[in-house]
Amino acid sequence: MLFSKHFSSYQSEATKFIDELKQKNPNLEEQQRAGRALLWDKAPLDLDKTARDKESRVKQQPYVYQNH
Repeated sequence: MLFSKHFSSYQSEATKFIDELKQKNPNLEEQQRAGRALLWDKAPLDLDKTARDKESRVKQQPYVYQNH
């Protein structure tokens, strides 16, 4: 959305920096996606396995060092 014809070609310093960085390193976006996949993207949860794990857990007493 343009407010005025005078500012239609304006680019901020941050936009210019990012464009210049992408020109210097054309693989930048691919590297970012690989880094994100490494740290954040996870496999979907198996609900059956999660339910089995929860059911098979042994309840721990509040104070573990006290014997009854």
